[in-house]
Amino acid sequence: MSSFNRITAEQLTQIAAIVGDVNTSTTQADIDLHARDQSHHAAHPAEVVIFPTAAQQVADVLKLANEARIPVTPWGVGTGLEGNSIPVYGGILMSFERMARIVEVYADDFQVTVQPGIGHRDLNAELARYGLFYPPDPGANATVGGMLANNAAGIRTVKYGASKDNILRMQVALADGRLIHVGSRSVKQAAGYDLLHLFVGSEGTLGVITEATLKLMPVPAHVSAVVAAFPSVESAVETVVAVRGSGLDPAALELVDAAHAVMLSQSDGVELSEHPHVFMEFHAAHEATLNDGLEMVREICEEMGAVSFRATTDTAERKRLWHARHHSYEIMVRSHPDKQFFIMDVAVPISAYPELIDYVETIKAERDITAYLIGHAGDGNIHVEFPYTPGETYDKAMAANHDIVMKALALGGTATGEHGVGIGKAKYMPIEHGDALDVMRVIKQSLDPNGILNPGKVFPE
Repeated sequence: MSSFNRITAEQLTQIAAIVGDVNTSTTQADIDLHARDQSHHAAHPAEVVIFPTAAQQVADVLKLANEARIPVTPWGVGTGLEGNSIPVYGGILMSFERMARIVEVYADDFQVTVQPGIGHRDLNAELARYGLFYPPDPGANATVGGMLANNAAGIRTVKYGASKDNILRMQVALADGRLIHVGSRSVKQAAGYDLLHLFVGSEGTLGVITEATLKLMPVPAHVSAVVAAFPSVESAVETVVAVRGSGLDPAALELVDAAHAVMLSQSDGVELSEHPHVFMEFHAAHEATLNDGLEMVREICEEMGAVSFRATTDTAERKRLWHARHHSYEIMVRSHPDKQFFIMDVAVPISAYPELIDYVETIKAERDITAYLIGHAGDGNIHVEFPYTPGETYDKAMAANHDIVMKALALGGTATGEHGVGIGKAKYMPIEHGDALDVMRVIKQSLDPNGILNPGKVFPE
């Protein structure tokens, strides 16, 4: 990476000519704001922050940067948890907050075309008038471009899939300045290589997403929320597996450990006992179908020893419950004002989920580590959240993280279910992918021969 060059005054003038003076900043405030994301990874300042407003500007800046060997890091809103958008090698930080328009809604086709900087919550607020919504929901108001770049997922993955399952077409700017379209607005696509999904999850290392056409779903007519408490994490996890195997089709199936339940109850006004909980949501077109499913869920939970069971179709109560779940991280941070947080995620086949959770619980007990478990249990994804202080507790958290990742890989899973590789998971790529990582390197070299696109991510250095 020593071949990267610093930006000269002349090049800075050229960049400003492309995106405009008002969209170019070297102020310390903007540099600092874009130097780190929400992860525990160290900040790295860029040399300039730019705010393109059009796809051609993105392409032209990339062409200039490629010829001058200046690194470029795309930035959505900075909610990443693996350092995915930290400008490790300085250079140009490309923020998409001024490319946040809905280009066109194709309501009859259940599709929408958007610019990459729009937040998924903002998008859904606009789509509500059409009776449609974009299903992936990672919690924070992440941008669509960032979600696609990291293949973000969230609470509804169990029913609707991750970002990769809800994309049809993209416009992508390549390192050499070309703007290309990949995919099609046709739902069925069989023409040539699947370049669309090559760029999804590539974290801006192969190209920069400048426009996306997304799949939409009708807003469900009937929605219910279920919250069940269990005497142990084991029984809660076994319930998750039982619900998945029952033939029911939950839209969300979440695990919240006892410590999280207490914090949510104390801070967000929801009534949760000091037990592990399973949060569920079900969508249906007919009320009778929903009620039949809820009765089956109640029977499963009771068979698994639930100490409490609550189901509601009341919109206000349901939103209150999910608001607490979505804000669990902020609540946890407020509960530990003297701590920093490291949040890791892994995913395994659903049949291996109980063994993975048992392993995490064993590590916590044997090593006397404070850690909270919360996750998208319905698709085998767990987040382990470690409060730490620099020094010994940080080292213990990192050691536990390593062992949990290795356990997930041994169970046929992955080092990251939805946070992406970024900086923190790069060292596990050779273990997870073997010789396939060399093929990834060939693809990277072909599309980005000078390595300017988000360097320091995905590949171990």
